[in-house]
Amino acid sequence: QVQLVESGGGLVQPGGSLRLSCAASRSIFSFDRMGWYRQAPGKQRELVASITSGSSTYYVPSVKGRFTISRDNAKNTVYLQMNSLKPEDTAVYYCNKHPPDRNYWGRGTQVTVSS
Repeated sequence: QVQLVESGGGLVQPGGSLRLSCAASRSIFSFDRMGWYRQAPGKQRELVASITSGSSTYYVPSVKGRFTISRDNAKNTVYLQMNSLKPEDTAVYYCNKHPPDRNYWGRGTQVTVSS
């Protein structure tokens, strides 16, 4: 079983940037697709972006053009670069396989966009 640990969240003003990291306890090379998810207060967890082992990416429309997902298989790490942040991006961000495996949810990292 792999453990996923998210980091890099924080408080940022609208228009600002953050880079999230997801470190895996073992190789994620065999995971064809990894995803970043988020859960805002009172809402269901949703997929934000995903990336295949071949680095093909997918973004939900609300973040396309602002967020960039990447992965470093050698470092067992997946990243999410978030630019032009908006208050509606405020949420706890998680990484997992895509589709997600319920055994792999970590604690997430809080992102708060506020002036």
